Amino acid sequence: MAGLPTAIELPGWVWETAELRQALRRRDMGAVFRCVQQYSGASQARIGAAVDMAQGRVNEIINGRREVSRLDVYERIADGLDMPDDARHLLGLAAGRERRSGGAAFDLTAFPEVVRVYASQASASEEIRQHAGAARELDVPAVRGLGLIGLNNSLLRACLPREQGGHGLRVRLLLLDPESVAIAQRAAEVGESVESLASGVRLAEARLRELTATCDVQVYRYGMLPTWRVIRTDTTMFVGAFDAGWEGHESACYKVMETPHGPLYRGFRRMVEAIIDGAERTV
Repeated sequence: MAGLPTAIELPGWVWETAELRQALRRRDMGAVFRCVQQYSGASQARIGAAVDMAQGRVNEIINGRREVSRLDVYERIADGLDMPDDARHLLGLAAGRERRSGGAAFDLTAFPEVVRVYASQASASEEIRQHAGAARELDVPAVRGLGLIGLNNSLLRACLPREQGGHGLRVRLLLLDPESVAIAQRAAEVGESVESLASGVRLAEARLRELTATCDVQVYRYGMLPTWRVIRTDTTMFVGAFDAGWEGHESACYKVMETPHGPLYRGFRRMVEAIIDGAERTV
């Protein structure tokens, strides 16, 4: 913990480097120790003293001959390196103030899964396109999907075709079943006719069939009332909400990234897979 005489203190900016944050997400203590050596100049013996570990054990971890797997050892390392709370969360540990108070709550800004919040999908559009353009997997639960992927000028349409025939990209689009009870509910919520909403779904399906020659496109119809709007690009999600008061693209948009033990990314990923399991594939 902070204040221990043996603790190693790194400059605050070091914990924000991509190298160290990726090492923490992977729970790669060898990479973490190497960063500590690089940015603090600490010897293996000094690191060992800080984390209550023999110098020989530190050497084995640094050189990949031994891995750390026990939670109590992660805690000792976090305390010995005086990790800030966001770094502890990346490692899957409770924040220091949580352990001191016994409470389970912490500031959302310190929770490493939610890395950015946009006022709407439009505010996030440039970043969404960047992620989609480099992704190998793209999952999009939508209502009719025209604004997202169905039309030539939609958010994701230009990201889909790849050079050399689109090899390596898999797209799964989930659309609200135009024959379901839920489509009438959603139409009433947004003040649109059932016929108009249903025809939009069918148009999106037809336009997605046009992409089957350039990438692996799968389209599914689901029958439940939509609640979450998700765009998943590999290990990053952009999440909004459907509600009676607004369309999905008008919702605040949360950028959520996968972490070793965080529940949000895993929960939304599990939700998408569950919807697909119960849906009918049409393309």
